[in-house]
Amino acid sequence: MSNGFITLLIDLELHFHVHTLRLRHTFTITHESRNVQPTLIVELRDGAFSGYGEATETTYYGVFIEGMKAQLDSVRSLIEHYPGGTPEEFYAFIEPHLKNDHPFALCALDVAYNDLYAKKAGKKLYEVWGLDPSRNPITDYTIGIDTVEKMVEKMKEMPFPLYKIKLGTKDDIAIIRELRKHTDAIFRVDANTAWDVEETIRNSYALRELGVEFIEQPMKATNWEGMKRVYAESALPLLADESCIVEEDVARCYGFFHGINIKLMKCGGLTPARRMIAHARRLGLKVMVGCMTESNVGCSAIAQLLPLLDYVDMDGILLVDDDVSTGVTIDYGKVLYADANGTGAGLLKA
Repeated sequence: MSNGFITLLIDLELHFHVHTLRLRHTFTITHESRNVQPTLIVELRDGAFSGYGEATETTYYGVFIEGMKAQLDSVRSLIEHYPGGTPEEFYAFIEPHLKNDHPFALCALDVAYNDLYAKKAGKKLYEVWGLDPSRNPITDYTIGIDTVEKMVEKMKEMPFPLYKIKLGTKDDIAIIRELRKHTDAIFRVDANTAWDVEETIRNSYALRELGVEFIEQPMKATNWEGMKRVYAESALPLLADESCIVEEDVARCYGFFHGINIKLMKCGGLTPARRMIAHARRLGLKVMVGCMTESNVGCSAIAQLLPLLDYVDMDGILLVDDDVSTGVTIDYGKVLYADANGTGAGLLKA
C-alpha cells in the first residue's frame, strides 16, 4: 500500500501546537452549538523535515486537548525511538499502545507520520499512494442549524454548487423548501440521528422532490432494526456516519446503508481510513470522507484521499478563520492542492 518507498526516520521528535480556531458563524448541530474550535496540531520532526497532523477537541465525544496530549506523551519514548518504516508499519507498531484510548490523538499522529514520510520521499502523499487526482469530487459547504433567514444568509454569503444542510428540527422539510427558493445547488442533508423510522421514510420522498442527493445518518446509530426498514423503503440513498466509526463497522453497514462517511479522527487516521475505503468498495458501498471543523492541517490530509472517494465534506477551512496553517484551497467546491510535498500542510503559528 506504500508503493515500496522505504524512508528511515532515525531522529524523531514529537511536538504539540495548541490553537483556538474562531468559527465564522455559530455552528449548530443536534448535539451542540459553538463559536470556537480548540485544536491540537501534532508535529513529528526529523531534522529539516516536519510532518503535521490534527485532532480537534470535541466535547460530545469526551475528547479534550490535555487528554490527547497525555495519550501521546505516554508513548513519546516509543515514537521518538522508532527506527523507521512505512506509515502502515508505524501504525501497526503504535496502535496497540493507544487502542484503549479515543482515536483522535492516534489520528493526529498517523497523519503527521504520513505527511513526514511523503515529504522525505519528495512526493505529495497521494503520489506515494499512486493515485490520480484528475477526477476528484468537489466538496460541499455545510449550513448548520439556524433560523431559516440566517441559513439563507449563509448560502448567499458563500455561493456554492453543493450544500450539506444540517437538520434535526420540527420544521426540516419547510427549511429545505425555503432554502430551495434561493439556489439551484445540489443539497445533501444530515439529520445527525434526529429522526425516527416513519419520519425518515416520509422525509425522503419530500426531500427527493426538493433536489436532495442523499440523507446522512437519519436515525440513532443503535437503531439497526429501523434502518433495515428505512433502507428498503427510502426514496433517497442513505449514508452512515455515527453508525460507521471504525473499521469493524464497515461490514455491519452493508444492507442498512448505501454508503459510509468516514471521519479520520473517529477511525484513527489515514491508514485505517484507506482500509475502510477498500473494504467499502469490496461491498459495493459508496464512500464519503467528512471533516470535523478543523484547520488546513486536517483538511489537507483529507484531500489526499479524494481520488478514492465518491463524495467529500471538507469545508472545515471555510467554516473557520484559519490563521494558523496553510495547505489546500477551495474554489467553488473544487479542491486545489498546495504546491508542497506530503499533505501540503504547513504551520503559520508555532
